Amino acid sequence: MSIFSSPKFLRNVLWADAAAGAVSSLLHLLAADALAGLLGLPAGVLLMSGALLLLYVAAAMYLAAYEPIPRTGVGMLVAANWAWVGGCAVVFLMNAGTATPLGQAYMIVHALAVAALAEMEWFGLRHAPRVGWI
Repeated sequence: MSIFSSPKFLRNVLWADAAAGAVSSLLHLLAADALAGLLGLPAGVLLMSGALLLLYVAAAMYLAAYEPIPRTGVGMLVAANWAWVGGCAVVFLMNAGTATPLGQAYMIVHALAVAALAEMEWFGLRHAPRVGWI
């Protein structure tokens, strides 16, 4: 059986998304000043993204733990992920002159990882069985 056809695929992706978000959040919140110097990005942007990620992580964990997984909630997470990708693009463009090459690579990799998670959640949502009204 393929991991994509597993009935636990969506739940596992949600947990992975929550874990990745938690790591990013803690990194941004606990090392904002060091990261700002290393990446050439404003510390305030890193702190704000870390705080927003905490909210996102809470939502992803709630959905991953809920039985059955609320389809509307996952749809909202997918939309939030795509908004985050857009936000990464805006931060990238606004800081193109000051971001270091490492900072530019960080933003690109971050956006690509979030886009991949959004696509996996969307795939999992489309293939998850419909249960009740959620």
